[in-house]
Amino acid sequence: MSQTPISRFPIRPPGELPADLAERYAEVADRSGFLPNIFAALAWRPDEARAFFAMHDALMEKETPGLSKADRELIVVATSAGNDCLYCVVAHGAVARIRARDPYIADQVAVDWRKAPLSPRMHAVLTVATRLAADPAGVTAEDLTGLAGHGLTEDDVWDVGMITSFFALSNRLAHFAALAPNPEFFLMGRLPRGTEGAAGRP
Repeated sequence: MSQTPISRFPIRPPGELPADLAERYAEVADRSGFLPNIFAALAWRPDEARAFFAMHDALMEKETPGLSKADRELIVVATSAGNDCLYCVVAHGAVARIRARDPYIADQVAVDWRKAPLSPRMHAVLTVATRLAADPAGVTAEDLTGLAGHGLTEDDVWDVGMITSFFALSNRLAHFAALAPNPEFFLMGRLPRGTEGAAGRP
């Protein structure tokens, strides 16, 4: 891959990060084997970086019977594809492959989630999520009732809306900054663990 700038905006040197962000960034880099570019891109605005990652974690780092962590990542992939966001499709597609333990599902969802081998529950979830992403005024009370009919709790239904809405912000920010996905993301979850080097570490 050719080298492209991470962002159109300044990239703060790691040594200039506030202590709390420096600690978090080091943990992420150690766990993943690399630092995702969204971290580097937000580092120059520390308060926004803290708020962004706090909201991300609140929505994505939990598991409920109605929405697994893999399901949550697939919401991001489907809605980000609808918003033409390369960074979020590539980055969250990688995480979705790992969390779903399926090397194909993220690509299938990104290209055409309607034909992807998903449960009726997840088809219903993505129907509502992609509608919210593309035509927010078109989402109806009946859409939300339909999700409840597939076993989602009220909290789960809210999460569908919050994940879609939060990543609509992320999609637009990625477009605005021309945020480039890390090369490592492209192989994550595609090859047996240990054969792809650092890229295989979630």
